Amino acid sequence: MKLLFVHQNFPGQFKHFAHFCQASGHEVVGLGAGQVAEVEGMRVFGYTLGRGNAPGVHTWAQEFESKVIRGEACALALQRLKSAGFEPDVIFAHPGWGEALFVKAVFPRAKLVCLMEYYYRLEGQDMGFDPEFPVMSLEDQARLASKNANLLLAMEAMDYGVSPTPWQASTLPTWVGDKLRLIHEGIDTSLCRPNVSAKIALPDRGVEIRPGDEVLTFVARNLEPVRGYHVFMRALPEIMARRPNVKVFIVGGDGVSYGGAPEGGSYRQRYLMEVARRLDPQRVFFLGNVQYGVFLQLMQITRCHVYLTYPFVLSWSMLEAMSAGALVVGSRTSPVMDAIEDGRNGLLVDFFDVAGLADRVCDVLAHPERYDGMRAVARQTVLERFDLGSVCLPAYARLLEECAG
Repeated sequence: MKLLFVHQNFPGQFKHFAHFCQASGHEVVGLGAGQVAEVEGMRVFGYTLGRGNAPGVHTWAQEFESKVIRGEACALALQRLKSAGFEPDVIFAHPGWGEALFVKAVFPRAKLVCLMEYYYRLEGQDMGFDPEFPVMSLEDQARLASKNANLLLAMEAMDYGVSPTPWQASTLPTWVGDKLRLIHEGIDTSLCRPNVSAKIALPDRGVEIRPGDEVLTFVARNLEPVRGYHVFMRALPEIMARRPNVKVFIVGGDGVSYGGAPEGGSYRQRYLMEVARRLDPQRVFFLGNVQYGVFLQLMQITRCHVYLTYPFVLSWSMLEAMSAGALVVGSRTSPVMDAIEDGRNGLLVDFFDVAGLADRVCDVLAHPERYDGMRAVARQTVLERFDLGSVCLPAYARLLEECAG
């Protein structure tokens, strides 16, 4: 079959499945924003935005207008692809930024499969979850409605939808019904596996981490409240006071992936300054964004890994940590509870329970041998439910067969 994958950051979440389809003999074409990196054996194209937001557009409508602008750019690129003779049988698209809005207008006979990661609600999910941040204004709520409008149009147009986890699927409107399939993007467990001899050298920091060292890790794309960075930092002084040999490695950028930006500076700096006087700077290492290999080594060597999140999209990093043999102390929030059962394959604490988080982390750091069985069960969980080769790619392949049928 001829398959088209559309994602602003191509290949994005479609990376593994696109390669799988290519290896299976299908003709695969990719479309992304701007200059798209070449992929061996695969035709890839980029689209460019023809304009920005118009100054006269109502501020409440700008969120949706930005999606229309991107949808237009994508549709024009698809028209050029069609003029060149490519007519896809199936199109896989991430609709979050608007690319899927006019796909069916260009290719009406193609089956459209949309990756539906999340649908926003004004309450009960990430919005209003954290009392530290003010309730949404009317304007914020209007922008959220515009964000959802794009997703609603995608759900109406799609032939099938894919959601990665049960809780994320539960955020979608019930009328999506039989269109929806529950398929995770997949964790490469052959790569994310335990390695008892893993070690890391950071010569620029004068640090070398060896097997058996007391290591605590925290990872997020960006260090921000949605991923519980503020809660982790507030627990850190107590953890470091009780564990004088622990070394803490924090991975993540200074930007904002989700939610609003702070007024001046970064969240990383704001919450570091809040507790800085009670931390030993010689044992806390902010690594910024690191290469994947370094992240993986950290997960293989860490004695305890902390993962916190609002009720929002579950990060791959938590499942990768479990697969690599890390003991995860996670937040007792819905996305985490899709994968971790407290006391069986990890430990859970209330998202806002700073003292409880410190207690759990300190116990894991002090008695790592108590949790060896839990680490093994955590990896088995990923193997059984999220493994790329044996679970997720076969499920995507079955969906492709449904599209062909």
